[in-house]
Amino acid sequence: MNARKQLESVVARLREIEAEQKIRYSKNAISRYNTGEKVHLKQMEFHRSPKRNRWVFGGNRSGKTECGAVETVWLARGIHPYRKNLKATDGWVVSVSYEVQREVAQAKILNYLNPDWIEKIVMHEGTRGSPYSGIIDTIYVRSALGGISKIAFKSADQGREKFQGASLDYVWFDEEPPFDIYEECRMRVLDRKGDIFGTMTPLKGLTWVYDEIYLNPGGNPEIWYIFMEWADNPYLDPEEVALYAATLSSESSDSRRYGRFRSGEGLVYPEFDPSVHVVDPFPLPPEWQSNISIDPGLNNPLSCHFYYQDYDGVVYVAEEHYERGKPVDYHAERIKEIADRLNWHRNHNGMIDALIDSAAAQRTLAAEKSVAELFYDHGIAADTKVNKDLFSGIATVRDYFVARPPRIVIFRNCVNLIRELKGYWWGQGDVPRKKDDHALDELRYYLMTRPLNRAPEIKETGRVLRHKEKLARAHRRDQYR
Repeated sequence: MNARKQLESVVARLREIEAEQKIRYSKNAISRYNTGEKVHLKQMEFHRSPKRNRWVFGGNRSGKTECGAVETVWLARGIHPYRKNLKATDGWVVSVSYEVQREVAQAKILNYLNPDWIEKIVMHEGTRGSPYSGIIDTIYVRSALGGISKIAFKSADQGREKFQGASLDYVWFDEEPPFDIYEECRMRVLDRKGDIFGTMTPLKGLTWVYDEIYLNPGGNPEIWYIFMEWADNPYLDPEEVALYAATLSSESSDSRRYGRFRSGEGLVYPEFDPSVHVVDPFPLPPEWQSNISIDPGLNNPLSCHFYYQDYDGVVYVAEEHYERGKPVDYHAERIKEIADRLNWHRNHNGMIDALIDSAAAQRTLAAEKSVAELFYDHGIAADTKVNKDLFSGIATVRDYFVARPPRIVIFRNCVNLIRELKGYWWGQGDVPRKKDDHALDELRYYLMTRPLNRAPEIKETGRVLRHKEKLARAHRRDQYR
């Protein structure tokens, strides 16, 4: 009898726990975040990234702000599933103004914070009893690891001086901040090796975010970004998307739907997609070695890339030399060092073949030899007979990028080619801006000029050849029966 009562007591207690879990689940939106039948894959890709400077460039209603709010709550609660959790964290949420804070970031965070987790709320305006309608200064959050975390809210229109002095574990930028505030916040997370993450729709054009984050000219390995569009958000009604999309101009659609950066003229290569065309390096067979292409420069950068081509005609851009202010002998040595590392083929004279801008064949009054001749003296036979037609060359490059599966793949270590592709804009008179196009010029030279080493025919020997001969004999025998 006692055993039965004990069992009934255990069952009753389990039911109480189950009921409590249901109550907590019903008021804890974060437990339902991307756990049902619909999962926003790009949101989870953002959360999984180990980088310390992460950005989401998303259209309106693409789900970008949810990323920042959930990331903030996970860090404050010490329950982040993909990062090392701390007993307590100090973080800032930076909005463009207090009004925007109240309507967007603040509301999202309160939605994902279970009320039982909130130790205290300090208001900037309004009352603690009604935090949704007021403007919050700081939320004190009970961490699952036993500490008390602080989520402080900042407005970018306060000015840089209001962002000084603190030591932080993270900063979330809800929409684009001024550059000086971004720089100041980077200093705030420096000593703790903290995180910067931003979620924004790029409505302002080619701002510092485009230059510093998207182009990443310094090659900062901690910078990471992702684009989100309406199609990535599984919770949007397709009919509503189609209805709203029909009202947008192409300019508005780029930013408000796709989260893309845009200038007044547009990109020359909008088909280039880093998520499709850029991959981590992997070994390539020496039989695929195709050619080297060079755009020479002395004060300007000299750009050189090593191109492979597989048996299906897919081009792989595998290695890069890109440097300014150096003489030809210096560049030749660097190119030969890369060639030696790749075990790159030599011609019958033991020299490295390459393509080069036809201007390299010209001599000046100040020089006894042309640039092409100087390269030849240093073991590189540079062919100046390249097709330089700009518009047919651009069309050819676009054809390679638009194809699916892609006909061109660029290794991630070719950082300057990738940067130039992302920042190559049309200028006046239907001509691209003559800026940062050195790698793009020699890419055109290669794709417009028949590669020197076409993929050889596959010579089949051994068991494969014997098997095919056996099948052929059987086919002939069947024909004559």
